[in-house]
This record gives sequence, C-alpha cells and structure tokens, in this order.
Amino acid sequence: MPRKNVIKELWGGGYYHVYNRGVAKQLIFKKKADYKVFLRYLKEYLLPKEHPDRMELQGLNPRRRSTICYGEVKLYAFCLMPNHFHLQVKNITQDGLAKFMRALCTNYSMYFNHEYERVGPLFQSSYKAVETTNDGQLLSVNRYIHRNPIPLTTRVKPLYLYEYSSYPAYLGHWKMDWLDTEEIGGRFSKINSRSGYKQFVEGSEEIPAAWENLYLGMDDEG
Repeated sequence: MPRKNVIKELWGGGYYHVYNRGVAKQLIFKKKADYKVFLRYLKEYLLPKEHPDRMELQGLNPRRRSTICYGEVKLYAFCLMPNHFHLQVKNITQDGLAKFMRALCTNYSMYFNHEYERVGPLFQSSYKAVETTNDGQLLSVNRYIHRNPIPLTTRVKPLYLYEYSSYPAYLGHWKMDWLDTEEIGGRFSKINSRSGYKQFVEGSEEIPAAWENLYLGMDDEG
C-alpha cells in the first residue's frame, strides 16, 4: 500500500505542504548550530545564482556541488521543530521541488551524521508532500505551520519569538530575501495587515475538519 501523503508526481505550479521527521521520532536538531545549518541550506538553494549571500554560503564548502533552485521553487513558510520540519512551497517547474528536497535532505543528513558520528538514515522516510488546491487550504496550511511551536513557546515567550520559523518574517521582525511572505501575507488588509495576520495565526478559531488531511498526521510527532 502506498505510504500516506507521499506524492510520486509533482506538477509545475502546484502548492505543497512538505514535511519529514527523524527516524523513530528521534531528534534531527540537537543544538542551535543544527537549526542554523538547515536554514543556511534553505537560503543557499533559494537565492539567485549571483546573489552575494548565496556565493558566500557556497564558499563555506567550495568542494560541495552547488544546488540552485531559484526560479524552480518558492518558499512561503517554514518551521523547524526538534524532531521534524514543515515547509510550504510552490513547485514552479516540474522537477523543482524534487531537486530542492533531494539536496536539502541529503546534505543536512550528511552534516548531521558527521557532526554526531552516526551512520544510517536520519529521516523516517522520503519526505511527504500534500497538495493544497484552493485559497482556503493555502491559508490554513500556512497558519498550521506557524502555530507548530505553540507548545514550546507560549509558556515562556510569545510565538513570534520562536527562532526557527518564518512567522517573525510575516510580522516584519525579520527580512529574508529567500522567503515570499507577500502572496499569503498580502491577502490581509493593507491597513494593519500584520496585526490582522497575527490574529489569523494566533486566534482560537478551529481548522475546518474537511482540511485535516492536509496536516500530515503529524499530530503524533512528539
């Protein structure tokens, strides 16, 4: 039986919720440096070829073959949790997302195994991808991803202070040239758009039951 949410064919122009977790639910991020390496790969792959920041990042490991996905994949949201990650992306070209995820998961796994002197797969399986087919689903997945750290944050600090999520960028606290916040954030009123988006993410409204299949079955990720 095919594994749930493993899409074999991705189409150009499609919007996807992409995620994966550590094998046997083990940690894939053990310290701050691990999160930063993963984010560094995201930035390197998504910036234009001649962007000075991308060239500087590639220079950190000049022997590694450069992967450039600019113009092939667009990133709308991300959240890195201790044992899993979420991405919201648009697959612009037919093979863009597959190329992007292959480079991201392979290079991060190589880094992690070297850093912690381990062997074998880091991730539970191939990444999962769920297509979103309308505006409501697109917004709802974005909200879901940004709410993921709530169990780790609300008791000690606001949600927007979680360091490994794109949520702060939507509220104007960070600027990332490799992240598109306009397509989704721009749907809110131009007057107080950030506060409107914040209310959308942090409000108590429940997600429609019909959209539950978009959220991966990762409620058991802990």
